[in-house]
Formats: sequence, structure tokens, C-alpha cells
Amino acid sequence: MVSTASLPRRTRRLGTVTAAFVAGAGALLTLPGTASAADAPAVPVPVEAPDHRGVTHTEAAPPKPAGQSLVEKAAEQQGKPYSYGATGPDSFDCSGLTQFVHRQLGIELPRTSRDQRAAVASVDKSAMQPGDLIFFANSGGSVYHVGIFAGDGQMWAAPESGDVVRLQKIWTDSYTVGRAW
Repeated sequence: MVSTASLPRRTRRLGTVTAAFVAGAGALLTLPGTASAADAPAVPVPVEAPDHRGVTHTEAAPPKPAGQSLVEKAAEQQGKPYSYGATGPDSFDCSGLTQFVHRQLGIELPRTSRDQRAAVASVDKSAMQPGDLIFFANSGGSVYHVGIFAGDGQMWAAPESGDVVRLQKIWTDSYTVGRAW
């Protein structure tokens, strides 16, 4: 893979290409009448550049964080029916959904919400990120429900019989957070 620090950056402005080149260590060189550092893209973009032999290499965009990919995989299950004990792909219960979504990214989780809670690393609520697991327990501490944190006080879940996989508001502050990724 070719380092982006040694490749030209390309930007577009109203259909014309401007020239901006990364010179290393954060420096950006521009040609007169072309892009300035302020015009350079703030986010890495795929670029192509010929090497010294004239072979073109493509630098791919950086991969998504695993947590964001988990949220997207959960969203793909939206509308599928809840069924107690179901693990997908056509219906789910809460822990079946979390297990199925994680498996799509090569992460194995135990089958039940209680066993999932025991298997994952604990995360402080102040550090939780989209893709983290949210566990709900009764007053005796027994875990009875799990969802996938989506951000903004919401989670993806297979809530209960008669319902479907959906994005729902986190209804209580009484939960713990875990991370499997």
C-alpha cells in the first residue's frame, strides 16, 4: 500500500481540477493559481498516482470503525419480526439480533443476553460508542435484554413478541454497556 503522504491530493472545484501536493509532515505545496491548503479536502479521499515505473496505485479510503459497521448491519435487519429464540436471518429475539449482527463482522458472541454480558468487556457509559451493546437487568441483576447502541440515546433492538427489529429510544438510565469489538 502506498502512503498518502507521498501521493498527490486531488480536489475538484466547479468541474476543474486543481493541483495540491502533500509534501510530507503536514506540508502542502500548491502551484500558482491552484489550490491552497484551505482548499484541500479535510477528509482523506481515494487517490491514484503513478510510481517511478509508471504503475498506478490506488489508495483506498480508510475502513469504517467496527462500531459503525455494527450499527449499519443492525439497521439492515429493520422490520424483521421478533420471535423468541430466533437468531436470524428472517426473525430475531434481542440476543439473536446482537449475535447475528456481530457474526456478520466475524465477531462471535454467546447466544443469550446474560452470556453476552459476561463475555464482553465493560465500558463506562461516558465512553460508549455506536456499536456497543446495552444490557438491561432486573433488580436482582439478571440480564434480560440487549440492544446495539446507535448514538443519540437510541439503540437497535428486537424488543418483544409482536414487534419488529427497530431503532428505539433507550427508555431508562439503568443499563450497563459492553463492547465486543
